[in-house]
Amino acid sequence: MTKSEIPVMPQFFDRYINLAENIDLIEALSQTATFASLIPLETAEALGELRYAPDKWTVKDILQHVIDNERIMTYRAMRFARNDKTALPGYDEQLFGQFANANHRAIADLYDEYAIVRQASICLFKSFDREMILRDGICFNQTISALALGYVVGGHALHHANIIRERYVPLLG
Repeated sequence: MTKSEIPVMPQFFDRYINLAENIDLIEALSQTATFASLIPLETAEALGELRYAPDKWTVKDILQHVIDNERIMTYRAMRFARNDKTALPGYDEQLFGQFANANHRAIADLYDEYAIVRQASICLFKSFDREMILRDGICFNQTISALALGYVVGGHALHHANIIRERYVPLLG
């Protein structure tokens, strides 16, 4: 299924969905199956723990956030695809970032984890039939389908890769 088949475009999440191409969801997720396809590993390693402004995340923090967010979005998609109508809350990304200890990890390890999580996400979305992927639920006070959540996963990684390119890469001079 493609992005144009999302039954209802959810506010807030649309900023990520709109970054994804209007191609089959599995293809969209596969195009960014490694973070190196977005930001070369050498670039991320060169950035190390640089911050473009005080109180901003490092590239390691961003990578951990993208990984955490993907796990949360796919969990939500699984719940909705399985017809669970329980309204799901948002999460505090700043709290997660504060306690993730990403800066104690190697960039290569975060890249490996991203690839593994993405592969699991692709497997999950492949397991959904049309009826399942179109099921929706409430999260963060928005109605959103499992299909839309799949595009959130892809678009969210693109969003943060854009931030790294625009705000962090210039720090390298």
